[in-house]
Amino acid sequence: MSMSPTGYARNGNVSLAYEDHGGAGGEPLLLVMGSAVSRRWWPPGLIAALIARGFHVAAFDNRDAGQSTRFPAATAHPVTALFRKRIPAYTGEDLADDAAAVMDALGWKSAHLFGHSNGGLRVQRIAIRHPARVRSLVCSAAVSSDAGRLKLLRYIKFGFVAKMARLKFPEGREGDIALSMAVSRALASPGYPFDEAEALARVEQDEVSSVRDPKAMGRQLGAHWSGGRLARLRLPVTVMQGDADQFLRTSAARDLAKAVPGARLVIFPGVGHDIPPAMWGRYADEIRATASRAHEPPAGAVARIAMAAKMLGVTDTDRGRADADPVHPREYGESAT
Repeated sequence: MSMSPTGYARNGNVSLAYEDHGGAGGEPLLLVMGSAVSRRWWPPGLIAALIARGFHVAAFDNRDAGQSTRFPAATAHPVTALFRKRIPAYTGEDLADDAAAVMDALGWKSAHLFGHSNGGLRVQRIAIRHPARVRSLVCSAAVSSDAGRLKLLRYIKFGFVAKMARLKFPEGREGDIALSMAVSRALASPGYPFDEAEALARVEQDEVSSVRDPKAMGRQLGAHWSGGRLARLRLPVTVMQGDADQFLRTSAARDLAKAVPGARLVIFPGVGHDIPPAMWGRYADEIRATASRAHEPPAGAVARIAMAAKMLGVTDTDRGRADADPVHPREYGESAT
């Protein structure tokens, strides 16, 4: 899949690089990547699978990553930043507004969201802050937005964090690629083969290493949130995680699913903190199924309609005749499309 021209959205003084991957005419799907890495880390094979399932797909670089605006403010180590009370360069609300700005630039009034790793945390917050703009969301390998500091400590596998901190590679282009590949291998799913060529093709697209700057990652992870809790969400949600995730325990996914009304939980055997090629179709299927739930009547609506029809003396034959009439939409509380 060839790269599309880079577009730029604006949120105040922040410039956000985005890419329209195609599928025009399909349902809008915005991909939100995790901390430090750029939009180039989305596997083209996964994007192709999503387009094949009827989505119009776009992805963007979070602030402090890829070709989006970088911030000079220093901060603590990425993991330490999670627990600091001092507000760094921006907030979680700012990050949620970035996604809304990208949708504006794409001309999308609303979209389905898929977020991986820290991007999975961000899509939760986008949906809370901009509920009218989110049709459904899928979180992959993410923590709950409701989780306090003590919960986060229980989710994170600090042995893996320490291992990543010991990775050292020379400065320069070759060192950047070697570092990115080392991180990719470390996050790769133990239950599936690691595709070196596929990973290399992605990391080589970055002009500089996306994982070289721990201060940028610290600013992203340390963005404080005060915008509300997950219980207010009223949309289809699926939570996914691999049982071999090197960074997060599966309790992170289980707690997240419990916090969201009606959320579906999917645990994939053998999957790590990545999305292996063999699973691209399965992930695309889960995202498609979640998006399709957005078209269904709200829980209990069918029963309420049936009860109202019975009280009014409307028969099944009458309702069938109305459904067949193109002038009259189904009475799901939504306009006809």
